[in-house]
Amino acid sequence: METHELHRGRLIDHIQLVVKDLPASKVFYTAVFKALDIPLSGSGDDYFWADELFVSTADSEAANGELTGRHHLAFQAQDKAMVDAFYKAALDAGGKDNGAPGIRKYHPGYYGAFVIDPDGNNIEAVFHGEAKRSAASVVVTF
Repeated sequence: METHELHRGRLIDHIQLVVKDLPASKVFYTAVFKALDIPLSGSGDDYFWADELFVSTADSEAANGELTGRHHLAFQAQDKAMVDAFYKAALDAGGKDNGAPGIRKYHPGYYGAFVIDPDGNNIEAVFHGEAKRSAASVVVTF
């Protein structure tokens, strides 16, 4: 397999999911984020967010009264154990199985798990295998 290097910033700046049941989504994503070691960044009456994922009700100002459709979101995991923890936490928090943790054929070393969130979104955690990173993260300061 050919070695790949990416030299760019983030492809996606942020994403918003507009959900029908914010409390159920908050329980689900709080559990998922805890398993993936991602802190919940904030919340209000009609939204919450972590990193650049915003989850809101249709009544939030940015939603314009519309629910989002079905999406596939994949979160990076630090190792296989974190993928396993994500899967268990997601199921325990109301998610539905959409593919138990395991090796996938997408590329060598791809270890992922899939669950369906309370709004029908396909949520994945993936560990791409051992890799060399130029930095643990990119820090953007405004």
